[in-house]
Amino acid sequence: MHIFALEALRLTVWLVLLSAIFVPLERLAGVRRQQIFRRQFGVDLFYYMINSMLIGLLLAAPLSVVATVIYNIMPAFLVQGVSGLPAGAKLALSLLVAETGFYWGHRWSHEIPLLWRFHAVHHSAEELDYLTNTRAHPVDMVFTRLCGFLPLFALGLAHGPAVPAIVIVIGTMWGFFVHANIKFRFGFLESLIATPFFHRWHHTNDAMRDRNYAAMLPLLDRLFGTFHAPQSWPSEYGIDQPMPAHIRGQLLSPFTPAAPAPTPVLD
Repeated sequence: MHIFALEALRLTVWLVLLSAIFVPLERLAGVRRQQIFRRQFGVDLFYYMINSMLIGLLLAAPLSVVATVIYNIMPAFLVQGVSGLPAGAKLALSLLVAETGFYWGHRWSHEIPLLWRFHAVHHSAEELDYLTNTRAHPVDMVFTRLCGFLPLFALGLAHGPAVPAIVIVIGTMWGFFVHANIKFRFGFLESLIATPFFHRWHHTNDAMRDRNYAAMLPLLDRLFGTFHAPQSWPSEYGIDQPMPAHIRGQLLSPFTPAAPAPTPVLD
């Protein structure tokens, strides 16, 4: 109970800091005018707390088992070559490898109907802001993180807690940024880094949600043919299929016959 209380306190402090950064920005320069305590705010706040507390625990056992198996069958020369890299190069490679894994985990969550059932909870948000980042079914979040971390462990890049922690912190903070309700554009930098404009097209309520999967590096979408960047902002967000408004219904929705189906994947 003491550990739980400390974790709740830590998450509360982080939430206050995030709110101090993003709420003024969203009020001054929002893509859309919306209330701070918008619809589903309480639901998203629940996801922020519960996912931040549980995902590490849910992820630890499967990641440890599968990563050990993969690591032991990797070619020795490849693992040794990676281990001999300088620390800076190893960290940069770790971020790239994890980002590629996250890209494919995210893309599969759109293309595979069973995975979309869980990922649809995230896409059901019709009003986006920084807190939408952690609005996700725990199964969806565990799967995506497995896809990002398994290659790190397989290559020997994640031995010790430092690298996984850095990847999670950078990725999570960037996730809050790209979901934020801010209309700033970043010129040529938008071809290098994911921005709110780039990610809002992923949340649009049409077939374009099957684009812009990258969490931080749009280069991956260009490389794999899923990049989309028109000039205007999307007009609506969410999904066509119904999604329960309450927590219990959303957590159970992937297991019901009426669970949302994925949109068709464009050629």
